Amino acid sequence: KAIEHLVDVVLYLEGGRESAIRLLRAVKNRYGSCEEVGVFQMGERGLEEVKNPSQLFTARSSDPKPGSVVFPAMEGTRPILVEIQALVTSGRAAYPQRRAIGLDYNRLALLLAVIEKRLGLHIGGEDVYLNTAGGFTVRETAADLGVTAAVVSSFRNRPIDYQTVVVGEVSLAGEVRPVRRLRERLAEAEKLGYRRAVVPLSGDNLSGLGLELAPAADLDHALEVLLS
Repeated sequence: KAIEHLVDVVLYLEGGRESAIRLLRAVKNRYGSCEEVGVFQMGERGLEEVKNPSQLFTARSSDPKPGSVVFPAMEGTRPILVEIQALVTSGRAAYPQRRAIGLDYNRLALLLAVIEKRLGLHIGGEDVYLNTAGGFTVRETAADLGVTAAVVSSFRNRPIDYQTVVVGEVSLAGEVRPVRRLRERLAEAEKLGYRRAVVPLSGDNLSGLGLELAPAADLDHALEVLLS
């Protein structure tokens, strides 16, 4: 930290040993924005720029499986589509297992409590596993609705349409709250061929987007749209 105060720019290169993907973030930049991120992939010639990161972190299939949902994330000012995967299964241990890779464990625990209380689903005794495709790490609460949808989809064994993206923060009351840069997120989804988006009720100007928008005020409404 002492050295960071002496230099003009500090960059972090993030990525796990098991993944070929690397994210280059600026955590300090006296001459520019810190809200930029570079996405690279390790190839035969070293690190190579990824032109379309969304294709790395999603796997579209016309035969979707329960527990999978696509979330339009924001990395700084860059929208990236990420596949969130959930698996809910009957637990055999004395205490149910909870695992989250690429997502915040504490946020998962909170959302499971909201699901049980607000939706009336008895999920407390189930094992719940959460993962993001491609080793991507999601740091924002805008993924709440996607996480909740993936968990409920797996629990009910009902898939979500593969041409739909899901975004929104979830409150303890089960409300779906607005998120930042909603238009940019949805524009990226439209560019990649998605047709529908379940989003929060928002004052954002979303006119002109070629997506079918399904605004949802709460979890009940959002899941009714997604799993109907």
